[in-house]
Amino acid sequence: MSYTAPDTATVDNMLDTMRFDAAGLVAAIAQQHDTGEVLMIAWMNREALRETLLSGRVCYYSRSRKGLWRKGETSGQTQTLIEARIDCDADAVLVLVDQIGVACHTGRRSCFYRAATPDGLIELTKPEIDPAELYHSHAHTHA
Repeated sequence: MSYTAPDTATVDNMLDTMRFDAAGLVAAIAQQHDTGEVLMIAWMNREALRETLLSGRVCYYSRSRKGLWRKGETSGQTQTLIEARIDCDADAVLVLVDQIGVACHTGRRSCFYRAATPDGLIELTKPEIDPAELYHSHAHTHA
């Protein structure tokens, strides 16, 4: 399965239907396309969603860095878009992706690695990679 990008005018028309919040953001849920595994939730502004839809490489908006965050840019753990789905209120997007490596900055495949139980939170999975290894050896720049 691979993603085919719409033309720019079609993407811009789709973006015009989105209901971005007061900060200009929509929630973006990343799900592994073939297994259904929920990987993470992040935020997209219009520019990030536009880039994602046009390039097929998932791009988010980092609230802490106040800028675009291209998933895998510094960690090498990339997300390739397979399909994007907009929810009924047009204020959230589900990105069905092919995740290479781990999605979580803790070194786990999914950010949703803790379960609420009668005894409190339990850890469902251990890190697959040391988080310190994610952000030092894969950095590169985009032209």
